[in-house]
Amino acid sequence: MSVAIDVVGGKWRMHLMWVLGEGPQRFGRIRRLLDGVSEKVLAENLRHLEGSGIVHREIYPEIPPRVEYSLTPLGEELRTALRPLERWGDEHRARILGCELESAGP
Repeated sequence: MSVAIDVVGGKWRMHLMWVLGEGPQRFGRIRRLLDGVSEKVLAENLRHLEGSGIVHREIYPEIPPRVEYSLTPLGEELRTALRPLERWGDEHRARILGCELESAGP
């Protein structure tokens, strides 16, 4: 379990898994879909996932070069394993967020 958490831990990596699960994406589109992520943080997270064998980076020999990111078979397998966690979050979103709002106070 700790290996999986190391791979997808952090604020943006699981979000990246869902975005890339929709198919290959270019950097700019990923950045637009992940509202609030900086270019630097996005690049670091993509590099981490690529280094872990979860994400594939494809460079097309065009001018200007086109780069697309996609999940590898290992990444797809991890995404499938994370689906129950996503469902749990969806089912309990209101309760969890309600508790956070209560503890924040006025």
